[in-house]
Amino acid sequence: MQIIRSVDELVGYVAMQKNHHHSIGLVPTMGALHAGHISLVERAVKENDTAIASVFVNPTQFNNPDDLKNYPRTEEEDIRILAQAGVAAVFVPSVEEIYPDGAKPEKVYDLGTAAEVMEGKFRPGHFQGVAQIVSRLFLLARPDRAYFGEKDFQQIAVIRNMVKSEGIEVEIVDCPICRDVDGLALSSRNALLTEEQRSRAPEIYAVLRASVEYSMSHTVAETHAKVVALLDSVPEMRVEYFEIVDASTLLPVEQWDEAERIQGCITVYNGSVRLIDNIRYRPLSSESV
Repeated sequence: MQIIRSVDELVGYVAMQKNHHHSIGLVPTMGALHAGHISLVERAVKENDTAIASVFVNPTQFNNPDDLKNYPRTEEEDIRILAQAGVAAVFVPSVEEIYPDGAKPEKVYDLGTAAEVMEGKFRPGHFQGVAQIVSRLFLLARPDRAYFGEKDFQQIAVIRNMVKSEGIEVEIVDCPICRDVDGLALSSRNALLTEEQRSRAPEIYAVLRASVEYSMSHTVAETHAKVVALLDSVPEMRVEYFEIVDASTLLPVEQWDEAERIQGCITVYNGSVRLIDNIRYRPLSSESV
């Protein structure tokens, strides 16, 4: 596996792959890798001639300085894991390498209404920062396919909008959520949980799963209220938002027959750690029942 730290080296490496007519699969990450990331990497390795992963904690998508400071960083272990997973190259740049003129917005991306709700509402500027780094990685790595986990359900929709508005030719491949044996969605932020917080964290998915059956005989509003009430009753937990939305537009629905695909998206503070998850309501998915 080749470890690449400079933009020029990455551009040269990609040019060599393209000269050999190799397809490229890209897995952008912020490190602190877990089994969810590895599932993306393994799929990229399987579906492309060359798989490239990036490890970069992107400062422009954090609107909370403490969140950026506390985000887990395990570069040495990440590189070891990626080598075992079979990627051909890993791009591990510094902030200065990615943003030589300073980590500041360079343009305003057209991300559609999907970027204005949920995470977009509670983390102003977050998706502009995501678009900034992802578009730059796409420009440098020139991937045929890019792989993202469905835990970040809204992020995938926003990236699809960015790709369309910017005219970038890349296939966005969304991959199923990976969960621990107790149901907790795998996340780098889980490493920040205390032992007690970690023991309570699976309640998020347990409540979401139970709410799917509950929704069969209750309205959208009733289902929403039930989920929030149950999770807010768990010690140290507080629901920041829970939205039941059209899975295509991410706009809220009021009736179960308003859209063909309906998703429930949630963010919960477990202590000071912010955890996200989501579940399919309509049509039913195998994991929801």
